This record gives sequence, C-alpha cells and structure tokens, in this order.
Amino acid sequence: MAKVAFIGLGVMGFPMAGHLKVKGGHDVTVYNRTAAKSAAWVEKFGGKSAPTPAEAARDADFVFTCVGNDDDLRSVTSGKDGVLQTMQSGAILIDNTTASADVARELHAAAREKGVGFIDAPVSGGQAGAENGVLTVMCGAEDAVYEKARPVIDAFARMVGLMGAPGAGQLTKMINQICIAGIVQGLAEGIHFGKRAGLDIEKVVDVISKGAAGSWQMENRHKTMNEGKYDFGFAIDWMRKDLGIVLDEARHNGAKLPLTALVDQFYGDVQAMGGNRWDTSSLLARLEK
Repeated sequence: MAKVAFIGLGVMGFPMAGHLKVKGGHDVTVYNRTAAKSAAWVEKFGGKSAPTPAEAARDADFVFTCVGNDDDLRSVTSGKDGVLQTMQSGAILIDNTTASADVARELHAAAREKGVGFIDAPVSGGQAGAENGVLTVMCGAEDAVYEKARPVIDAFARMVGLMGAPGAGQLTKMINQICIAGIVQGLAEGIHFGKRAGLDIEKVVDVISKGAAGSWQMENRHKTMNEGKYDFGFAIDWMRKDLGIVLDEARHNGAKLPLTALVDQFYGDVQAMGGNRWDTSSLLARLEK
C-alpha cells in the first residue's frame, strides 16, 4: 500500500481515484476545486480529502493530477498551493491530464529540481474506461520512474506503455486524437450515406464491422448515432481543446494534418449548432441538419 494523492475529480478522475483506493488498496487523499465533489468521493470510497493540492500531496508517495488544461495543471502543480510545494524527494508526480508536450517537459524540469519524479500519462478509454478501470495510459518518463509507478497506475488501466522521455506520453495522446477524429468523421459519413440510400444501418454495421472497416467507434457508437443521441462520451468542447493542442504541435514540428484540421472545423460547426456538450460522434448531426 502506498500513500497517494489525487487532484481533480471530474468524470475521469473521480472513478480513477476510486480504483486506486478500492482495487489498488492505497491510502488515498483527494482534492477537487469544488469541495462538494471531494466530499462525495470520500463518502463513496472512504479515504480523505484536503483543502488544497499542496495539503493533499503532503507526504504522498505518488501524486496524480487529472485537470482541464495546461493552465489548470500549472495551478495545481507549481502554483502557490500546488503539489510541488509539499512533495517529498523521491515521490512521483503522475499527470493524467491531456495537455501539451511543452507543459509536460516544463513540469518534469520543475519536479526534478525538487528531487521528484514526473510522468506525463494521458489516458484513453473515456468515462466508461475510467469507471471500469480499463483505461489505456500513454507515459512519458525516465525508465526508473516509470517502473516504480507502473504497479500503482495498473489499478485503473488495461494497458500502460512507456512511449519515451517526458512529453512522449502527450505526443502519443495527440496521435490517438488524430486517429479518432478521422475515424468518427468516416463513420458519420458512412451512416449518413447509408440512411440516404435507404439501407438498414443495423444490418450494414453488423456486416461491415466484421471486416476491415470495423473499429471501436463503430461497435460502440453506431447505434446512438443512428438514433441521433449524442450524450454518451467525450464532449466536443474537450475534443476541440485536444485538437487545438495537436494542431499547435503540428505547426511546431512541421507535420501536415489536413484531415485533422478539417474535422476540427466540423466540430466547430457542431458547437455553433449548440452541441458543445454532445459527444464526438455528433459529427453526424452536422451532416443531417
């Protein structure tokens, strides 16, 4: 059993912290900006809550963060009441936020100055993956730091991989989002085409999902897309945040991402339709408006 702090109890962090407590058997202290969410977590899972990130992280062996964006991450780590103010030498900071590779490298340097290990460890698998403890975790870290933290991360993961030096986890997550954007747009167009052609979408998907066109998105989203229901996963506002990070990184490294840029614009169209909180499969709604 390790002493663990978890900072950020959103739709992902809340169940992830729960798995660390229940499945991992760790001594977990949580912090959330909205104190009521911390209280709800303690009531459900036990453990403790703290009034600031710094207090949550005091004497912790492992500190997890899962917040909104780069600025939120800086606030809870290197800010006035951030975890790096109290983390002890030899502890490890594990960031599960989807953020930029630049902030990952920045935090690695800040942690190293205090003798703290750092892993950028964004996740994929959505809310259902977090609740079921089967997330995919993409890590950027030094080998020894990763090996020490891996058994703890396993509490909420199906797959954990070391992608390279600090920043590599975030770069891998960017590739994940690039691939999802293209797949969902293709699925939306396929369903739209099939409906216009008068085909039974359930029958179509039952056949083509067993062939080369099959994907997680097809298996898990085609039914709700076909029914025009878009409240089953990662919100468009967050996807556009992620794609903004991707496109900014591409401008720096020279990668050409014409499809990703186009799908990002399509998501902007859905936002203009009022679909900010719809899930990413709502690209179909844009085609059917």
